[in-house]
Amino acid sequence: MSIVVLVGNPRPQSRTFQVALKAAAAIAERIGDGDAVEAVDLSALAPGLLGAVPAPETQDALDRVASADVLLVASPTYKATYTGLLKVFLDRLPGGALASTVALPLLVMGDPKHSLAVEVHLRPLLVELGAVVPTPGLAFLESQIAAAEEVLGAWADIVAPQVVAAELARDAARI
Repeated sequence: MSIVVLVGNPRPQSRTFQVALKAAAAIAERIGDGDAVEAVDLSALAPGLLGAVPAPETQDALDRVASADVLLVASPTYKATYTGLLKVFLDRLPGGALASTVALPLLVMGDPKHSLAVEVHLRPLLVELGAVVPTPGLAFLESQIAAAEEVLGAWADIVAPQVVAAELARDAARI
């Protein structure tokens, strides 16, 4: 099972990137795919995202995202939602592009008052692209970064069985 981490932070190697990798590793460990995590860091693709034709590296990232079995989509919370960088990238995917994907939304935020953004903004976008989103999104507070391993481990304990069940249901539907 392939796990792709898509990070929509405009800053390279951001805290959002680090949290997303730890979250994906926790999921991978629990579903038995510890080596299957790969990352798409949009900060590296940002300069070429608005061209009429995607640059080869952008097209490669789009293909990796669309072919993921599990897609963890992470963004910092800007103006009470995900970043424009993430939106621009996801807008390049055609409708239904994530139909064979189980998606896990994750927003990193400074204030808990923005915690609904993951459900109100990011989750519907992933569903619109056809993804199965079997669990509530994760609203991860910056104040939790010091305890990230513990927080993400507890989250993964709950989420991993739901990811596996969604994968099995998707595979059964293909038969």
